[in-house]
Amino acid sequence: MLRLTEIRLPLDHTPAALAEAVREKLGRPPLAWQVVRRGYDARQKRAIKLVYSIDAVVADEAALLALGDPRIRPAPSMRYDFVAHAPEGFEERPVVIGAGPCGLLAALLLAQMGFRPIILERGQAVRTRTRDTWGLWRRGVLDPESNVQFGEGGAGTFSDGKLYSQIRDPLLHGRKVLTEFVKAGAPEEILTLSKPHIGTFRLVSMVMNIRAEIEALGGEYRFGTRMEEVLLDDSRAVRGLRLSDGSVLPARHVVLAPGHSARDTFQMLHEAGVEMHAKPFSIGVRIEHPQRLIDAARFGPSAGNELLGSADYKLVHHAANGRAVYSFCMCPGGKVVAATSEAGRVVTNGMSQYSRAEFNANAGMVVNVGPGDFPGEGPLAGIEFQRHLESLAFQAGGGDYRAPAQRVGDFLAGRPSTGLGDVTPSYRPGVTPTDLALCLPEFAVSAMREALPAFGRQLQGFDMADAVMTGVETRTSSPLRIARTDLCESPNTPGLYPAGEGAGYAGGILSAGVDGIRVAEAVAMAMLGRELPPERRRHGVVTEGWG
Repeated sequence: MLRLTEIRLPLDHTPAALAEAVREKLGRPPLAWQVVRRGYDARQKRAIKLVYSIDAVVADEAALLALGDPRIRPAPSMRYDFVAHAPEGFEERPVVIGAGPCGLLAALLLAQMGFRPIILERGQAVRTRTRDTWGLWRRGVLDPESNVQFGEGGAGTFSDGKLYSQIRDPLLHGRKVLTEFVKAGAPEEILTLSKPHIGTFRLVSMVMNIRAEIEALGGEYRFGTRMEEVLLDDSRAVRGLRLSDGSVLPARHVVLAPGHSARDTFQMLHEAGVEMHAKPFSIGVRIEHPQRLIDAARFGPSAGNELLGSADYKLVHHAANGRAVYSFCMCPGGKVVAATSEAGRVVTNGMSQYSRAEFNANAGMVVNVGPGDFPGEGPLAGIEFQRHLESLAFQAGGGDYRAPAQRVGDFLAGRPSTGLGDVTPSYRPGVTPTDLALCLPEFAVSAMREALPAFGRQLQGFDMADAVMTGVETRTSSPLRIARTDLCESPNTPGLYPAGEGAGYAGGILSAGVDGIRVAEAVAMAMLGRELPPERRRHGVVTEGWG
């Protein structure tokens, strides 16, 4: 089979035109063919092209490959290969901490390999968790253990459900994630679209279906169960976990996938001597525009075309003070949501449904920060920095989980907002017009004031006066990284396998799922007393973004 790439056709082409383009590319009719990827090139708004990759079967592959066309190559394998399987009667069970995308895929793979994992999740099952989350959004009532951050599905459940990243995937871990999502109820188009997404409602049912498969394969879930202590033997190897109900769970292989907001867990691990380090992340606000404005700016006269859907964007500006300002976790046709997990603090994130049909577009507009910006020292200093800004936002919003908000025109003029304009903010339980400089560092404010007009030049209308900025966005990624070897194991706490976004090794649903698979492979081999093959070892970190 051959892989044909860069087949470009007009947006309004017919199915027959694609078939003809494949035949023309090959110089002969194929025996069979299928679309494996479809994206678009919107750089020329008046001549937007759809861009296809095609897998085709022909009788004389060698002759076509001999032509040396770089856009005709052998089609890569699309099958994921398991690294191991538990022998019949194998009794030891791994423990997975956290049921977000990373823990979910780690548990699923371990279950499929026959290891019957035990999954500990401090939050609730996804349906209960959804009701608890609405309690904050609708009534301003926060459950610190069941919210946007904690519960089955992780933070990605209440997001846009983006399923793309910049990771290289020679071992088809990413393909494995997408394939399992389709089995669990995601639309099949996520296997071919260049920028696939699912949306919150579909993610909820998918998470439940994956749980059902894990349980059918012998896995066990324990909701409302928090890890209170890692129990170590004299050589610092993991021997068990003390749980929030007071019980002790024996364990020698623990996948640690707690998510980026498990601050009490990070504190406990630090006190236990687990090696970790502060790392950079980003802070800022959510910015909202009318979706129709973004569609027109990106697609011109093709705005509203069903094949293009709601437009997204990706913007970056390098400010004079040395800071990078960039768009983050852009949610077309979505909402800004309350995402705190601690009382007395305000945090924002973005969310979309599969339809992306809400009136506003929103994205994080964030500024990079690093350990040098944190007032404290040590690996937990970034957490305290986040908490400080979130507390300031809580106060600026009125002390009842409303969020501080400001019109772009007022922000650029350096004056507080006393009201809002044509853009209605979507954040619930509501916003308080104010001055966002009250809850962000001066270097971030000045960098964003410089970036907004630059973004307006990149995307017409981005700096419109009535666009709404809502603060604060602080949970862009984990503020620390828990060290691990190329076998995915803690270097000073054997048996502990840091994984996913919370441990500092991913950023977003797809890359977190991929990291969960990598770590599950390492755990399976360790449980069998074997070495992970060199080609499957990796330190790699991916941070394509939360949401």
